[in-house]
Amino acid sequence: MGCSGSKRTRGDDNAKKIRKPKPWKHSEPITRTQLMQMRDEFWDTAPHYGGRKEIWDALRAAAEAELSLSQAIIDSAGVIVQNEDLTICYDERGAKYELPKYVLSEPINLIHEN
Repeated sequence: MGCSGSKRTRGDDNAKKIRKPKPWKHSEPITRTQLMQMRDEFWDTAPHYGGRKEIWDALRAAAEAELSLSQAIIDSAGVIVQNEDLTICYDERGAKYELPKYVLSEPINLIHEN
């Protein structure tokens, strides 16, 4: 009958709710195209640094989704959030996943293209 009868484990009360990263500034102003290229390069190479591909896929989906959906993705994938802005996470096996801010939000000095 759903989750109403399930018991909470001790760690559930301490689960961190994710949030958007604080505003940040890139070292030099970049365009949206450059930002998207940086993100694509990161996601293409990230699985090669260790961890499980399905966790990287879940982190990418969470990074690209609205905040409420991101929380559901993170929870269902079993990701352990160390930093609420998703910059540092772990999987259930203890593998560490570090996400740069540029994959999580736009810099305040983004150049708007016409």
